[in-house]
Amino acid sequence: MTNRNCTLSGMALVITLLATLTLAPTASAAKPQRFYVSLGDSYSVGFQPGIGSTRHGFVDQVPGLAKSRGYNLKVVNFGCSGASSEALMEQVGCYKKALGLGATPYPKQTQLAAATKFIKANRSKVALITVAAGGHDLLSCVSAADTLGCVLAAAAAIKTNVTATAKALRAAAGPKTKIVGTTYVDAVLGAWVKPGGDDGEKLARLSVPAFRSLVNPALKKAYASANSSFIDVTAATGAYGDLTVFENLAPYGLIPKPVAEMCRISYYCDKGDIHPRTRGYRMISKMVVAELPRRK
Repeated sequence: MTNRNCTLSGMALVITLLATLTLAPTASAAKPQRFYVSLGDSYSVGFQPGIGSTRHGFVDQVPGLAKSRGYNLKVVNFGCSGASSEALMEQVGCYKKALGLGATPYPKQTQLAAATKFIKANRSKVALITVAAGGHDLLSCVSAADTLGCVLAAAAAIKTNVTATAKALRAAAGPKTKIVGTTYVDAVLGAWVKPGGDDGEKLARLSVPAFRSLVNPALKKAYASANSSFIDVTAATGAYGDLTVFENLAPYGLIPKPVAEMCRISYYCDKGDIHPRTRGYRMISKMVVAELPRRK
């Protein structure tokens, strides 16, 4: 009887230990899932030429990178390709193919209204909000007769519209939720290598002060007005570098280093498209994640 009791006790102990070993890693690794809300234009849905919306954009790359900082994020993407900074607040609905992959349509609401409604309903579960807005305000300036005048007007509109958007998001999310506004890679530097000679080079040169002195300061002030972060992607991708320092990049030959970098991270040089390649989006996602406070 004693031996039988010992045997039963031993078996119970083994079963308990096995159960503990099986469950412990899962319990320690599991983190509460929280929402990551995305708003914006084609950058927010990871647009790439010839494909459309993809999973290669910075938004879809953020959750994987954020794990190292203690986050388990689920993307809720309200972004819409082609949206200007005004459209976020004024355009009702978004064409299905312009939405992010897997996004829920909002046919009777503006992008901002749909996002703030979701944020208010899930305020305690929203860990991160990002906004990519303003790029489409600038697109017409690439071919405008008065490039500088066009950029000045666009920067003023961007500041007004993004300020309103950021403040609405802050009101919906409360004071503590992390809101990160992003700018763009200066893909137009790639005009340096496009056919057209001096005109392309002139446009490329103009794009640098346009971002550095007009567009990005406007975005920075807009997000600061709502106690939100701003990441200067343009600077981080080397666009403000010295245009008199050259390197050899096939098939373009000897070109300025900042231009070469834009050829590597965007589609402008080979396709005339302003959107980043996957590696370009990756740079943005790393910058977004760096803004998140570490969680234990």
